[in-house]
Amino acid sequence: MKTQLFSGYLRCIIGLLLITLSMSSKAISSTFDHSHALLNQVLNRHVVVFDNQRKSAVDYQAIAKQPKRLNDYLTQLSAVTPTQYASWSSDQQLAFLINAYNAFTIKLIIDNMQAFNRGDAQSIRDLGHFFSSPWEQPFFQLLGEQRTLDWLEHEKIRVDFQEPRIHFALVCAAVSCPKLRSEAYKAERLTAQLEDQTHTFLSDRDRNGVDEQGIYISKIFKWYGDDFNELHRFLGDYADALTDSSSHLEAMRTSKLPIRYTDYNWDLNIADVN
Repeated sequence: MKTQLFSGYLRCIIGLLLITLSMSSKAISSTFDHSHALLNQVLNRHVVVFDNQRKSAVDYQAIAKQPKRLNDYLTQLSAVTPTQYASWSSDQQLAFLINAYNAFTIKLIIDNMQAFNRGDAQSIRDLGHFFSSPWEQPFFQLLGEQRTLDWLEHEKIRVDFQEPRIHFALVCAAVSCPKLRSEAYKAERLTAQLEDQTHTFLSDRDRNGVDEQGIYISKIFKWYGDDFNELHRFLGDYADALTDSSSHLEAMRTSKLPIRYTDYNWDLNIADVN
């Protein structure tokens, strides 16, 4: 009898603990602003979109002069714990990581704005050291540890999410990068935003398209070829973005056209607001 009472009491205690943990997890999750409102304000105010929405540039000078919104947002990101992150949905996690990559990249640029103003730096690549690239520098904290942009992209996002469209959302502050959106990524719109980024990037004829020699595409596809699995098939799914020529569309459907890669311009994607 005593054994049964103890067993029932133990089950009751365990049940209460599980309920408490569940409620705590929900409470923790609700403390992070998944609308990414602060980043949204920064991007909406300082990203200049042009060329029929296909390209964008960033007014880094203005952000550097008034960095509070960006810094407050980065503080929010750095405060997220691994437990909190684990309690989110997959789309919430991926939106968080993409926004973190783009926001910390902006931070890296504005922290080195003087080097650009002096002419000592022309691109993000010039911010590296002899032994490490800028992407290998642990200059921010995320999920409880000091992190690098390389860790965020190659060890976290690409490992945890089998999503090739992230390569059109992660922006490395270069002219040939996909455009930085003038809005933050949000879980409830993430699929639509990634799809729009992909279509927009592939429809930029300076970087991607089809001509008489075949398909020409960004070197992003060369660097991350494995992420796209079967490249011709991936490009075929977006043939209408790559070309509006009926003959080229037919050629893409009926054969594997030759692929070549366009030059990559690493110059800073800075907005000329003068």
